[in-house]
Amino acid sequence: MQTRSKRYKKAAEMIPAGKAFTLEEAAELVRKLPGTKFNQTVTLSFHMGVDPKKGDQMVRGTCALPHGSGKTVRVAVFAIGSGAEAAKAAGAEFVGYEDLIAKVKDGMLDFDVAIATPAAMNEVRKLGKQLGPRGLMPNPRTGTVTDDTAAAVKAVKAGRVDFKLDKNGNIATTIGKVQFDTSALTENGHALIDSIVRAKPASARGKYVHSITLAATMSPALRIDVSKYVKM
Repeated sequence: MQTRSKRYKKAAEMIPAGKAFTLEEAAELVRKLPGTKFNQTVTLSFHMGVDPKKGDQMVRGTCALPHGSGKTVRVAVFAIGSGAEAAKAAGAEFVGYEDLIAKVKDGMLDFDVAIATPAAMNEVRKLGKQLGPRGLMPNPRTGTVTDDTAAAVKAVKAGRVDFKLDKNGNIATTIGKVQFDTSALTENGHALIDSIVRAKPASARGKYVHSITLAATMSPALRIDVSKYVKM
């Protein structure tokens, strides 16, 4: 049985039992809970009413957070020629093609997002064993397979986040840091919810979003009133 710290227990006592919060209320309270020595990440988590075993019910996409994620994003770009040069100019940490593929095969995974040009994907697809388990495989649906490498690099570094349904029917995505203003966390949260609602599969039936919670890394979760943000 996990033993909770005194700080965590104190935070839990500050959360009214059974209350469903608005995004703004949750964002305000999470900033007031007993803190840690580091700037905690704030995450919105969703339990979805779709079947993750059915391919036509996959929920996946991207969201541009209006105030960024607060995270330093390290980017790897698989490209040659002008695409590679543009990626370097845009601030990508790792840029290359055959040389970068070789490094990844050898275990170099010191990046948070991978981008590739369509031409490079013929070889990048062979990195499924390395990139797949970490959710790093470039995908056209998330804007990470593109000839406009500069725009893609700038987008992810500015705070674009990806979301994807996991095998248990859940989605969890960063919306900022606990030291963000309440308004910034609230607006980022709205943007993510809107993006997930727009990504609803045509085959989905019944209640689309069962629950939403907001939580900082080392703090208890706050239940969000789903009815205020998602049509039932």
